[in-house]
Amino acid sequence: MKKLFISADIEGTCGIAGWDETERKNPEYAVYAARMSREVAAACDGAIRGGMDLVVVRDAHDSARNLDAELLPKDAQLLRGWGEDPLGMMMGLDDSFHGAVFTGYHDAAGTGSSPLSHTMSLGVVWMTLNGETVSEALINAYSAAYYGVPVIAVTGDAGICAKMKALIPACQTVPVNKGSGAAVLSIQPHLARERIREAVMAACQMPREDFRLALPERFRLDVRYREHARAFKASFYPGVQQLDSHTLRFEAEDWMEALRMMHFCL
Repeated sequence: MKKLFISADIEGTCGIAGWDETERKNPEYAVYAARMSREVAAACDGAIRGGMDLVVVRDAHDSARNLDAELLPKDAQLLRGWGEDPLGMMMGLDDSFHGAVFTGYHDAAGTGSSPLSHTMSLGVVWMTLNGETVSEALINAYSAAYYGVPVIAVTGDAGICAKMKALIPACQTVPVNKGSGAAVLSIQPHLARERIREAVMAACQMPREDFRLALPERFRLDVRYREHARAFKASFYPGVQQLDSHTLRFEAEDWMEALRMMHFCL
């Protein structure tokens, strides 16, 4: 059985431009939660057309209870809620999957390519890994690589799509939004879904080897917190070094150790 794993976020959904559109308590949320679900459904449909027998979808935004399973095809399974393990947005992944797809993803904290750019927490000003800016997409791509699963397609804002294309040149990307300050220029939602379906279908038909991503031999995480009190609290995690009142460093040779640090400190 060929299986595809989808990790679905909302901040890179077509047309989304404000935090109130991402939060369940606000009336604008319903529009974008439904659009998120339809984009995921398009990715599932593309995967099935591309030869996958089963698609496992990880709802990976906020409450992890955003997607409407009624909109997904019958060959899809949906994982909702947080299991509170270090894999986080990739919970449910193992080495049995043919590939992974990220939908609705966004650029990293400390970048200006989207009004909703962030990494894991709004309390993080920026985070770097081995000196390079870290996005959730990069974190999750390394988690997939840890299990030997390639990331074959990414949808979301133009910033993250460009970064993932540079990281994995064969990766099929679908930029649906382009940010400018607090504004977003988006393509039409029906066109977004059409392109997502086609990109995932094409990616599923390509050789897995085209998407291989090698993990670094060592990981140095630097995290700059918005509030110094959060940095102080996290500084007590074993192995963490406090660089200044707002900045911490953690080094590890195993990716799971880096994930564990982020799980408890972000």
